[in-house]
Order: sequence, then structure tokens, then C-alpha cells
Amino acid sequence: MISEERRLVLEKIKLLESLGRFNEDVENDPPTRTLMSGDVDYLGKKLSTKIKTFFANKVAVNYYEKLIKKGQFVIKEVKGLENYESVKGGAIITCNHFSPLDNYAVYRAIRPYLNANKRNLYKVIREGNYTNFGGIYGFFFRNCNTLPLSSNLDTMKKFMSSVDCLLKRGDKILIYPEQAMWWNYRKPRPLKNGAFKFAAKSDVPVIPSFITMEDTDKIDSDGTFVQAYTVWFLPPIYPPKDLSVKEKTDYMAEENYKVWKELYEKVYQTPLTYGE
Repeated sequence: MISEERRLVLEKIKLLESLGRFNEDVENDPPTRTLMSGDVDYLGKKLSTKIKTFFANKVAVNYYEKLIKKGQFVIKEVKGLENYESVKGGAIITCNHFSPLDNYAVYRAIRPYLNANKRNLYKVIREGNYTNFGGIYGFFFRNCNTLPLSSNLDTMKKFMSSVDCLLKRGDKILIYPEQAMWWNYRKPRPLKNGAFKFAAKSDVPVIPSFITMEDTDKIDSDGTFVQAYTVWFLPPIYPPKDLSVKEKTDYMAEENYKVWKELYEKVYQTPLTYGE
């Protein structure tokens, strides 16, 4: 039987979908506090940050690989890596957001290429995940090459300049343009513009990734089937020349949603509809 917590989350997802409120949180996450500009070393310049990041990434890989070994986290297949490989410099990677595990699925797929080029995958996260989230995930949120958003203007200026610096030096940044995590939700949702604005301003491509799921025969701790993931990398979307930042942003966001929708309908063999 499904746990009460997951049942309530699924009911909230169904309600929000019917209301067309696709970017709202459905999890009972801890409250946030304002992240000040001195609270985070975005570019990892401090020795203490470098040490914590190195240790945290080692712990994270060990943690997720143990879940994979136990069959609690299943990555069935990775497709379209040639699309990722075709982008040699910095880029925004977009992904649908449905689990705390999805970012590792993307990272694991491209890790050999990152290591070969001595580059990192940075992850944009919500403010509260960085400031107030506890346990092992809170540790990862604060230390595993994360870029927390903030409700403080000065911190966001620091965030924006750091994003531009990372992209221009050739790193990849993972962003969830759907914004909120909707647990085990298979459909692509309407996208917020932030990820595409970053790409437009820094003049780098967006690499759309999308994870499709299927039930395994294993039951997880919430009483639902463990999902087997297929990680897809789709052709990169480049910002068109001779357009304004807004026009480039709108174009890339529309194209990203379009290719996600096409992939969803192809894999699941059903038209994309909401609220039914």
C-alpha cells in the first residue's frame, strides 16, 4: 500500500495539474531563510569549499551507487549521448524534475566526458534546499557543486555573475525549468524562462535532457513500484543570432518544451494532455 505521505503528494499533483498550476511545490519541504551573499562560495574559490566539495562528491557517488546496487535506483538506459558530446563548451542542461535521484542519473550518464575534460556539472537548486534541508540530501545540496537561488538581490547578482563565469569557462549547469519537483510525474510541464535566459545572456546552447520511466517489479519504501529510468539527451538548442535576449530566451524555451513533448508522446504512445 502506498504511504500516506506519497498519497497526499499525488493528490496535490492531480489538483494542481487540473488548475494549471504546474510550477508549485507539492512536497512538505522545510521553510527557507534568506541566503545572503556571504553565505555561499559559488565558484568554489575558498580552500574550505574545495575540500568539502571533494569529500561530498565522493560520498554522493558512493551513496547513489549503493542504491543502484541494491536495485532501489534503476537506470535502464542512456540514449542520445552524441547530442551531449556535440557541445564542446559551456551549456545549460535542462531536465524534468520528479525525484531527488534525477540529477544523479544525468550526472552519471555524462561523468566520463566531464572527467575527461576536467569539467564539472553544477546544479541550480532552490534557496530552501541549501539553507534548511537536513540529512544526507541537505549535505549534498550544500556541497555537491550546487548553485542556490536566493530571495536576496545582492546574492542573486553574485549568482548570475557566477553562472556566466562557469558557462564561459566551459562547465555545464543543470537546471530544472519546470521549477518544482513533482514526484514520479511522467509528463513534461510548462517551462519557466530562467534557464533559457541564462543561456541567451551567455550565448551558450541548451541541451535538453528528459528522463522517461517504467515500473519495475520492485516495491520501494513508499509502497510504490521502483521506476526504471531511461535518460535521453536531445539535440542542442542554440540561441539564434541577431535576436534580442528576450527573443532568444523565448525561442529556446519553446523549442525545449516542443522536443520534450514529442519525446513524451513517442515513448509513452499517448498524446500529451493535462487535467484528465
